[in-house]
Amino acid sequence: MPTVALFGLSIAFSFLAWGVVTAYAIWPALRERSFADAMRPLLLLHSFRFIGLSFLVPGVVSGDLPVNFTFDAAYGDVFAALLAVAALASLQTRLAIPMLWIFNLWGSADLLNAFYQANAGGIVFGHLGAAYFIPTVLVPFALITHGIMFVLLVRRLRSQSRSVPLSLA
Repeated sequence: MPTVALFGLSIAFSFLAWGVVTAYAIWPALRERSFADAMRPLLLLHSFRFIGLSFLVPGVVSGDLPVNFTFDAAYGDVFAALLAVAALASLQTRLAIPMLWIFNLWGSADLLNAFYQANAGGIVFGHLGAAYFIPTVLVPFALITHGIMFVLLVRRLRSQSRSVPLSLA
């Protein structure tokens, strides 16, 4: 089987496995919590996005990886981790909702950009070395948790819009 097919299959199975874990364990545990209590563990998970720095470590990955991919993936993840920590710190403030939207939009776009850069740059997946597990195991879970956060943010937005009386003035 071609390497690209093995890579794609690994990602597909990871989405499937994390989807099952989310459906049976994560979502049931989060959906009954308050908004802030549901966001807290999701943000804590994303505070580990600094792991993307491994794309810059010789020996972990091949030096043949395109620089635009390694730089964007590594520093995009570090910035996402910083945004996750900032959003976590803001949960009890008025900045919580804007910080959560900023983090969630950036974090999702960063992961999707990394997939795009890998595909557009023609990355040889064997060059990922030990970092192979980031896009095949961690990224699908990160994207699923971003999806959960979007659901929670939209639910909150809808519930707030229903509770605010409409004014004609």
